[in-house]
Amino acid sequence: MPLAPDASAVEIRDAILRREVSAVEVCRAALDRIGAGDGPLHAFLHVDAEGALARAARLDAERRPDGPLHGVPVALKDNISTRAMPTTAGSRILDGYRPAYDATVVVRLEQAGAIVVGKTVCDEFAMGSSTDYSAYGPSRNPWALDRTPGGSSGGSAVAVAAGMVPIAFGSDTGGSIRQPASFCGVTGLKPTYGRVSRYGLVAFASSLDQIGPFARRSADAALALAVVSGADPRDATAAPRPPFHAGDALRDDARGVRVGVPHDLLESGVDPEVRAAFDAALETLAGLGARIEPVALPHSGYAVPVYYLVATAEASSNLARYDGVRYGARVPAPVLGDMYDATRRAGFGAEVKRRIMLGTYVLSAGYYDAYYLKAQQVRTLIRTDFERAFETVDVIALPTSPTPPFGLGERVDDPLSMYLADTFTVAAPLAGLPAVSVPAGFTRARLPIGLQLTGRAWDEAGLLGLAQAFERATSWAGERPAI
Repeated sequence: MPLAPDASAVEIRDAILRREVSAVEVCRAALDRIGAGDGPLHAFLHVDAEGALARAARLDAERRPDGPLHGVPVALKDNISTRAMPTTAGSRILDGYRPAYDATVVVRLEQAGAIVVGKTVCDEFAMGSSTDYSAYGPSRNPWALDRTPGGSSGGSAVAVAAGMVPIAFGSDTGGSIRQPASFCGVTGLKPTYGRVSRYGLVAFASSLDQIGPFARRSADAALALAVVSGADPRDATAAPRPPFHAGDALRDDARGVRVGVPHDLLESGVDPEVRAAFDAALETLAGLGARIEPVALPHSGYAVPVYYLVATAEASSNLARYDGVRYGARVPAPVLGDMYDATRRAGFGAEVKRRIMLGTYVLSAGYYDAYYLKAQQVRTLIRTDFERAFETVDVIALPTSPTPPFGLGERVDDPLSMYLADTFTVAAPLAGLPAVSVPAGFTRARLPIGLQLTGRAWDEAGLLGLAQAFERATSWAGERPAI
């Protein structure tokens, strides 16, 4: 019995376990959809059709399959290390690089029976909000090919929105899962910092980076998180907590949930259609039994400059390893210092160079206290604001992005405008909190709009449960792009 192209991960797994369809048939169907649809969308950088089909055949041969993602096709952002495929992080400096190991999330996905079919397009080293900064060309939004899918995990969002795979993984440093989820009309979850191991994730900003899932439904996002979460001896920042349980996130209403709204952050810069969709979402939540209450986040207005000081400082340190000596690209030169310079000039794109220079500047003598130290102090104030807000509310709601998807290439020459796309998403990672974007409507031009819900640390169950209740009360998560 063939499955619908938009079948959920749970439906796929259960159909395979009931032997109504084989893992090979499911995998081949996913590869066919990628082959048919990826030309105009460019969601994928690498597709391992041979390896995926071989793994599917092995799964079909198992006598007692019981993995929670048994036979489910999955895609990975190309900054997650894989032995079977190159890992470029969207950069020429890692062109063709093939890691000697798999990231922890890859190991756990395969232990759960998932089939990794390919690696998706991302902004170079996850630095961007549009995939325009990918060295291998941008992805395109399946709702409008002239629009960005968001970034930096844009390819993963496109792969899910276009029905190529039911689940894909990205990384979120300042909004790189939630913003593309909003722009592509899917669900995207940034877990609590430390919920998911970062071992094998190409580092951008180590105190902010977190791996998380995209899915068409929050139940699939919950299942994906359950598979990859938990402590990891290879990553000291992975919290020694029990794995997340997907069943904890199931609910049908919002009775008793207190939803806080920081109205001050909505006073300017929000597109009118985004604001209308957000207000309608709050009415839906209220109709489900939630109490909508005002909250104050007085320092979140500084989140964007704080983020672009902290993140660039950490990027400057992390990217110093790409020097042409150990791995990655090398431009030969007679003098070692010249080789460093030539390699980095040729290997890094303009946005990565911009952020390295900014980060190096704010860490330099004479400027460290004025910029980096001050940013870390304000980061603490942002975290404290959330802690105080969560004394009176359970969840904080905002639009995921202040605007609908903007045009491809539209903001490449205006970095400040690009950075402002992160206005509502950067505060959660600065505070280490979980946040989810769920589909919440469309503009008149049929461009998706997302609702962002931010919760207390480790309360992904509460977030995804509220997201599921919202999904069931609306039709937005069931909408599919024509492509």
